[in-house]
Amino acid sequence: MPSIGLTAGRCIAVHIPPKKEIMMNPIYHRVQFMESAAQIDTAPKDQGIEIAFAGRSNAGKSSAINALTRQKSLARASKTPGRTQLLNFFQIDEKRRFVDLPGYGYAKVPLAVKAQWHKMMQRYLNERKSLAGIVLVMDIRHPLTEFDWQMIEWCENSDVRLLILLTKADKLKYGAARNTLLSVQRELQQMTVSVSVQLFSAVKKTGIDEIHAVLDDWLEFAAD
Repeated sequence: MPSIGLTAGRCIAVHIPPKKEIMMNPIYHRVQFMESAAQIDTAPKDQGIEIAFAGRSNAGKSSAINALTRQKSLARASKTPGRTQLLNFFQIDEKRRFVDLPGYGYAKVPLAVKAQWHKMMQRYLNERKSLAGIVLVMDIRHPLTEFDWQMIEWCENSDVRLLILLTKADKLKYGAARNTLLSVQRELQQMTVSVSVQLFSAVKKTGIDEIHAVLDDWLEFAAD
């Protein structure tokens, strides 16, 4: 199955042989929960390299993190979508981290909570110097929501690299999934920030090799 990515306005097709054994950097197997922070001021020291995962509630963010680390319950979805308002940090090694940003997007979330989330996200994106990139998770059946565009614009304004995962790709036939991918790519062609888009399925493990390649680059493993 080919995976088509968009980088700086250019479409790049990568052929993935069928039934390929997934070869990930084994360090992702050892990712561990580090700590949670209710606000930026109580987050771990702003040093090293950090990659943040963002996504609308129920988009499959926790499943994506768990699939990428081959751990069943490293990241846990809230039983009440939109209610978890913590920054959850996961240690990769002494100088590298994943961050699970609060899910957002449910109308039942009070306006005061939304305002608090908005302020925290702005501070995180604008002030976090260790942030190397954002992985934005979207349900392929409902891509580019108002929240997604807000995150994309924040990344562009903050000059933060962006990887968009169209999750739950297994819910659609390949032709429909590919059409959605191409549609999202067209919508983002004018972006000035570095952005790539790809299909992803935690169930079928679609796209994991490509995501690991991006993570390895952002986390600068080749420099070690």
